[in-house]
Parts: sequence; structure tokens; C-alpha cells
Amino acid sequence: QLQLVESGGGLVQPGGSLRLSCAASGFTLDYYDIGWFRQAPGKEREKVSCISSTGRTSVYADSVKGRFTISRDNARKMVYLSMNSLQSEDTAVYYCAARSRQGEFNQAMCRRTLYYQWGQGTQVTVAS
Repeated sequence: QLQLVESGGGLVQPGGSLRLSCAASGFTLDYYDIGWFRQAPGKEREKVSCISSTGRTSVYADSVKGRFTISRDNARKMVYLSMNSLQSEDTAVYYCAARSRQGEFNQAMCRRTLYYQWGQGTQVTVAS
């Protein structure tokens, strides 16, 4: 069955970097847009970044633009989130999620409610 598994989270100091990975199994990744979302304690789950099925188009939340980079390797069934200049506000559980590609990919395709296959999440803690 469709499955997404995140890894790469951990504890990092402010200003540090991490790379999260999302491994897909049970489906052909080429046909799916993938998003990274995060949820901090007491807050709603919010978008971080999304990437089209082909990898040609990506969108980012304003809070992470210029610091985070999303990428994918469909042959390896992997999606990545490289995070630099991490701040305490980035502390959250990070989830990857998938949706079947439908039409043109743009900013509007990065809404949490459009994604229906979710991983279990990986904790990222930014603290000194």
C-alpha cells in the first residue's frame, strides 16, 4: 500500500542545518505532487514547501523562502527538504504528504487539505 516515511529530524542549534528525507513505497512517485508540512505544539499544521510531480516547480511558505530547498528523485522514490539557517520558530514535527497530480502545479496546489497520503512525521528541534 501507499506509504511515506520521513527521516532526518533531530536536535540542531540555531543557525544550523538539517536535511529531511521522505521515502515513498507502494506507488509510482512520478504521478504525485509532494508537500512538506509542519506542526508545532499548540498550532495548526502548516505548509512548508511543495514540489510538482516532475520536480520542475516548487513553492515555499514565506517563512522558509531562501532557507529551505525541496527536491526529489523519482527514480529513487525520495523527496528531500534541505533546511539551512534554522531558527527556534522552525521547531515542529515535519510531515511529507502526497497527492495525485492534477493539472498545472502552482502555489494553490500546496494547501494541506489537498494532500491525502501522510507520513508519520519526524521531529525537528532547534535549540541551543
